[in-house]
Amino acid sequence: MTENELISLSESIQKVLKTIGEDPKREGLLQTPARYAKALKFMTKGYAENPEEVLNKAIFHEQYDEMVVVKDIEMYSLCEHHLLPFIGKVHIAYIPNGKIVGLSKIARLVEVYSRRLQVQERLTTQIAETINKLLKPHGVGVVVEAKHLCMMMRGVEKQNSAMVTSAMLGDFRSDASTRKEFLDLINK
Repeated sequence: MTENELISLSESIQKVLKTIGEDPKREGLLQTPARYAKALKFMTKGYAENPEEVLNKAIFHEQYDEMVVVKDIEMYSLCEHHLLPFIGKVHIAYIPNGKIVGLSKIARLVEVYSRRLQVQERLTTQIAETINKLLKPHGVGVVVEAKHLCMMMRGVEKQNSAMVTSAMLGDFRSDASTRKEFLDLINK
């Protein structure tokens, strides 16, 4: 986002504040439009990042052929329907087929996709499909667990609800014991 785009967004936020009945010239709100514009730029920074480049920088040839699991990756995203946060954790597993990826790059991949306007279902699939495309593993499993503020603080206001989505590719889809091993590992 350019400086001019940030200024334009800030001006739009001033209009929103006026529309809801606030005074953007009130002391506590003077810098709010600019702060919100910067915050929104940060919360949507995934649009400026290429997920394939993130992984490609750390793919290594290795003959390891057992399941690799990275669990409890913190995730923060914005619901594209209400522009409210959903937060949770992502669990990812893959079975290498001659290639592994650096551990931090898996978390970075989550960050790239979650820092866009999202629905949880698409987020889950994008992560799985990117790993599958670049590593060509025997299988990929992704589970995302999240709480959606659009459901908690408005609408039905259900505070203890959580959404769980999964994407299972390759052996994780076709082999029940592989899928069960992954689910058992992330539920420990």
